[in-house]
Amino acid sequence: MEELKENVGVNKFLLMLKGIVFSIVMTLFMILILSIVLSFSNIKENVIMPTVIFISSFSILMGGFLVAKKMDEKGIVYGSVLGLSYMLILYLISSIMSFDFSLNVNAIIMIVLGVLGGAIGGVLGVNLK
Repeated sequence: MEELKENVGVNKFLLMLKGIVFSIVMTLFMILILSIVLSFSNIKENVIMPTVIFISSFSILMGGFLVAKKMDEKGIVYGSVLGLSYMLILYLISSIMSFDFSLNVNAIIMIVLGVLGGAIGGVLGVNLK
C-alpha cells in the first residue's frame, strides 16, 4: 500500500514538472514571436513589460489547466503551486543573470499574477470536461 502511495506522489510530481516545462516552453515561444514582431514594427517599448506579464500569466494558466485536467482534483491548489513554482524558477534565473536578488514591484506583481493565472487555469481544468 505504501508503494502505491509513493507512485501516486511521484506521478503528481512528474505531472507538475511537465506542466511547468510546458508553461516555460510556451512562454519562450510566445516571447520569440513578440521579439520578431517588435523587430519588424514600430511598436513602442513601453508595451513590452505588460505584454511579457500577460504572456507569462497566460502560459501559466494553460499549464495549470492541463495539469488540473489530468489530476482531476484540487485544481486551484495544483494550479497555484504550478504558478508559484514557475515564478520562483523565473525569479531565480533572472536574479542569477542580473546578480540582483531584490524584489521590486514588477516582480511581486508577476508572482501574484502567476499564482492567480495558475489557480484560474486549475479551476478551469477541473471543471471543464
